[in-house]
Amino acid sequence: MTTFPAELLEDGARAVRDEARAFARSVPRQLLLDMDAERVRYPKDFLAEAGRCGLLGLRFPPAFGGRGLPWTAELAALEEVGVLGTSLGCLYSLVSIVGEALVHFGTEEQRRRYLAPMIAGSLAPAEALTEPRGGSDFFGAATRAVRHGDHFILDGQKRFVVGAEGADLFLVYARTAEGGDPRQAITAFLVERGDGVTVEHVYGLMGTRGGGTGRLRFRNCRVPADRILGGEAGLGQGAAVFDQMMIPERMTSAGGALGMARAGLEVAARYAARRKAFGQEIRRFEGVSFKIAESLTQLEAAWALCRETGRAIDHGGIPAGRVRRMVSESKKFATETAWTVVNHAMQVMGGIGYTNVYPIERLLRDIRLITIWTGTNEIMDLVIQHEFYREFLNAPLPGRDLEGDAENAEAPEEKVYE
Repeated sequence: MTTFPAELLEDGARAVRDEARAFARSVPRQLLLDMDAERVRYPKDFLAEAGRCGLLGLRFPPAFGGRGLPWTAELAALEEVGVLGTSLGCLYSLVSIVGEALVHFGTEEQRRRYLAPMIAGSLAPAEALTEPRGGSDFFGAATRAVRHGDHFILDGQKRFVVGAEGADLFLVYARTAEGGDPRQAITAFLVERGDGVTVEHVYGLMGTRGGGTGRLRFRNCRVPADRILGGEAGLGQGAAVFDQMMIPERMTSAGGALGMARAGLEVAARYAARRKAFGQEIRRFEGVSFKIAESLTQLEAAWALCRETGRAIDHGGIPAGRVRRMVSESKKFATETAWTVVNHAMQVMGGIGYTNVYPIERLLRDIRLITIWTGTNEIMDLVIQHEFYREFLNAPLPGRDLEGDAENAEAPEEKVYE
């Protein structure tokens, strides 16, 4: 099963979907169990194998090992990898996320040094974004970088870093100026694991385990000036990097969510076709079959929205605000759909769905996080309505004057706004 007809995928997207499906099928079941039990803290071999299969950095230039494919192809691959759960889906997506920053803002040397090995699966990236006092307040970052000659001294901490344990390279946002516009005070740095970078806490998580999620401390960490993302020209450009990276941050979350929702639906639908009660398969009862129907409808609607958003990103001619709104809608709708679908799956299966006899309970624990990370869905609502009103209120009236289609439309004394 897929959430979008294969016939409607472009040839490149269909091929990469099949490759990603074969790759996901080859991932050992024991790895998923060991990660969830935290016997594996960071599966570098998973990234190495994905790189060997040519499945990382799909949208990026072939000169660095990518395939130059559109977002629709990456979304098809993300759905297939997403069936494995949030941890592996996130580790897979980080190449797309950090790679986005390198493609759009990196120097040629930075792309050669970092992007190519990331796509090959030999360099594991992570991003250090959230701070203990920050959360959604990105521009309130307290981590600072102070220049000393040809390098910067980085001090501060970042939390909820997937890959704090295990990643080789961190994209770190730090304050390089005080006062003025906070959007011009942040710079993005490429920081290699080494002296001055320590893991101070590894989180015990409800789900999404095995990704080495922890809190990083930077103490007197020396970062060469040529590790500013974009070189010297990138000083103070962290806001632009952040804005661009929110596209793959949120779209990869949406794509992975589609895969997890599909996994839950498949397990529940198959169970409903086998399980009998009162002399017939439970799928024949409306209480069950309607949940399957609702789940399928929502899932395919979420995929359609994500696909159209991917096309809008690739188009290049869509206003940035409209793209930002569509990306936020996709992240919100896909993740909330996943939560609904897997909850329906558990309800269809009854008590056995709440046990570890089936993977539904793990999917439910995993999915709960994706409505929170990369910007909570409440932040998505803020972005959606803000970008809508900014476009809507400044646009000329399209077509009919709809307010005029009322019997007493010409009663201005009744139209009181203050």
